[in-house]
Amino acid sequence: MARRLVVGGVPVDVVFKEIKNVHLSVYPPSGRVRISAPSRMKLDTIRVFAISRLSWIRRQRKKLQEQEREPRRQYVDRESHWVWGTRYLLEVAERDQPPIIKLRRHRIILGVRAGANTAMKDEIVSRWYRELVKSAANELVAKWESILGVEAKGVLVRRMKTKWGSCNPGTRTIRLNTELGKKPPECLEYIVVHEMIHVREPKHGAAFVTLMDRFLPGWEIRRQTLNRLPIRHADWDY
Repeated sequence: MARRLVVGGVPVDVVFKEIKNVHLSVYPPSGRVRISAPSRMKLDTIRVFAISRLSWIRRQRKKLQEQEREPRRQYVDRESHWVWGTRYLLEVAERDQPPIIKLRRHRIILGVRAGANTAMKDEIVSRWYRELVKSAANELVAKWESILGVEAKGVLVRRMKTKWGSCNPGTRTIRLNTELGKKPPECLEYIVVHEMIHVREPKHGAAFVTLMDRFLPGWEIRRQTLNRLPIRHADWDY
């Protein structure tokens, strides 16, 4: 069952679920707000919770609405693409061979079969970014396991619309956004360390911040860099 509240002029969708705790989310691109609440929780209680987080909600909505977005990709010659924070110009090469992507100086060469459409090219490029991020992330995990004293059981990379990464402390599995392959390498390292620390400290409380300060001084600068860079154009749905 779903309901809608309006708190401080902000529409809030409320979804009741068989869960123990309240979860608040603000989704791009417009800053849509959703609260997932235990099925027996009263609507008035949820309203009080939303009011208590109203300042945070407004900040998140403003940030999302103002964040620059990449144009929709057409995968045509001389289109700009970013790899590890560096700009490359696309060169599409049709060939009767399996798809391939190569970096040469300031060019990213996309080899495809004749007749490949935009959706096919997008899938090829997405798969390439996914492997790029996974390879780099695995190296970072191996480096940071001994430093942090934690073991990550697996790294999954996929397109994510609302997060740069996530961690399941129970399974010690880390999920990363494919888009991190476009950002400077230090941004990926920040997210990897962030999620690995969640294995030790699941919540974003004082203990978590203390660990981030201890192991990755200046992490706030990396976070600011990541969050001010353009994000992928997408047809958002929920």
